[in-house]
Amino acid sequence: MKDTEIRFLYLNEKDMIKAGVLDAGRCVDTMEDVMSLLSQGDCLMGGREHNDHGIQLIFPKKSDIEGFPLEDSRDRRFMAMPAYLGGRFHMAGQKWYGSNGRNAALGLPRSILMVTLNDIETGQPIAYMSANLLSSMRTGAMPGLTAKYLAKKDAKVISILGPGAINKTSLACILSKVTTIDTVKIKGSSATSKTALEFKEYVERKFPQITTIELCDDLESAVRDADIISEGVSVMNRQWPVVDVNWIKPGCLIISSGTMDFNDHDFIVKHMGKVVDNIKMYEEYINLYEEYYPDGTRKSSGTPGMYFVNEIFDGKIRREEVQHLGDIVRGIAPGRTSEDEIILVSLGGMPILDVGWGYDCYKKARELGIGTELELWDEPYRY
Repeated sequence: MKDTEIRFLYLNEKDMIKAGVLDAGRCVDTMEDVMSLLSQGDCLMGGREHNDHGIQLIFPKKSDIEGFPLEDSRDRRFMAMPAYLGGRFHMAGQKWYGSNGRNAALGLPRSILMVTLNDIETGQPIAYMSANLLSSMRTGAMPGLTAKYLAKKDAKVISILGPGAINKTSLACILSKVTTIDTVKIKGSSATSKTALEFKEYVERKFPQITTIELCDDLESAVRDADIISEGVSVMNRQWPVVDVNWIKPGCLIISSGTMDFNDHDFIVKHMGKVVDNIKMYEEYINLYEEYYPDGTRKSSGTPGMYFVNEIFDGKIRREEVQHLGDIVRGIAPGRTSEDEIILVSLGGMPILDVGWGYDCYKKARELGIGTELELWDEPYRY
């Protein structure tokens, strides 16, 4: 092979499945490595502060150009999410996606995702892969990693707030590391909603160790008695769940991967352990997305990590009180301090997660001889 030749591996969705993209336990293990590297600073994301979630195309609300794509309520988005991940990965990469709520009418997922991996020295492509399953699994693996380190001993009851794609992978990943769970409580828009019933069937089909499944009509019944709460709610117009803190069981681990709120923020300040994946990312979110009512009071963001940052800005807590998951993984932060401690964890998602899981799937594909090798060139054409 000539030094100038460039080949890269293309992996379609079927290839990714063969390469183990749906392996929940292995994905959690990869996220453990990724979060350890984040804790050590051995990674980069976009922006001057190296913590940008990504860069998004912002469509105008109106245009004089005929046929120009406009912002609308159906979630038209295109976003690039670049990252470098060090350690055993030593790889640059990017997740790119387009998203539109109208896709459901076409039989397509709302978002269609691809991941590219690049050699960190030459920049040449190493792999280009289907990433809907990759992204879903790495999202669910973070609650799995969180539960591995922060769930109380002998946790038995998990409550699912939002029975959608996020919580399907979250449950799989949590159960891969917390083997004592025997009860799943499900809270959708109603106990008989299509998504709630589909989630119940999913649990019955995939997890025979679960002996009890409860379909909950109201938020209180879902929250009470839960040892772990996994929230994966994506909503419009601030219609996220608001949990009464009096419903929360001592020792409960609350994992927020979407949007939620609580009726008493002083309780968060005084009586909850606080953990994030990356506090610098939430500080940037505050600068970009914080909104206020006309009277000058803050609007709730629905993101616990942003609550924590506001509490720091307001002098209600010290920054050191918010632990980083990667520090807990490395053993340099204490994590859970008692079996009765209630812990609230905010997980926002980062492109380093996509690069990490994408890399490990790529390595497995190479090992198994999966995928299609594509030619970029034998020699680059030079003018």
